[in-house]
Amino acid sequence: MAENPKVYGIIAEFETPAAIMHAAEKVRDTGFRKWDVFTPFPIHGMDHAMGIKNSKVGWFSFFGGVTGYTTGMLMIWWMNAVDYPIIVGGKPMFSPFSAFPPSYELTILLGAFGALGGMMFLNRLPRLYHPLLKNRRFALVTHDRYFLVIETSDPKYSETETRKLLESFDSKHIELVEE
Repeated sequence: MAENPKVYGIIAEFETPAAIMHAAEKVRDTGFRKWDVFTPFPIHGMDHAMGIKNSKVGWFSFFGGVTGYTTGMLMIWWMNAVDYPIIVGGKPMFSPFSAFPPSYELTILLGAFGALGGMMFLNRLPRLYHPLLKNRRFALVTHDRYFLVIETSDPKYSETETRKLLESFDSKHIELVEE
């Protein structure tokens, strides 16, 4: 006996960028939170239509850079002033001028790692499987179709109400996507 498959969401197919832009604005105004738009190319104004705010990846990069700079300065201070102090010509045990180049390089390195790690964390990567990739019609997104997907995990999701909402737009095809 086969179990009923779990439903991931409901997908609507559109033929023009204007149609999907209008649908995205209406879905945003309805109050859905877990939904996305898939297009074959970037559409100017789609971020605003979806209500997307600035990315948080910059904060990961900033904290990675601050950590790198602080680590570099503390490492060089520890090695020169505490762990292995060598008095040479009356020079100070620690000088931020000589410690700046390695600290700067650590700033760049850990800032880049922070950006990459933050992007992967926020995108929930690495994800080895996505239910949309099983949908045959979704393959058209790389050619000439535009798709809007509303997930069942959204608090406002109701299959009948969500289907009515998507039918009220100029969508060509609507169907459920299974996990």
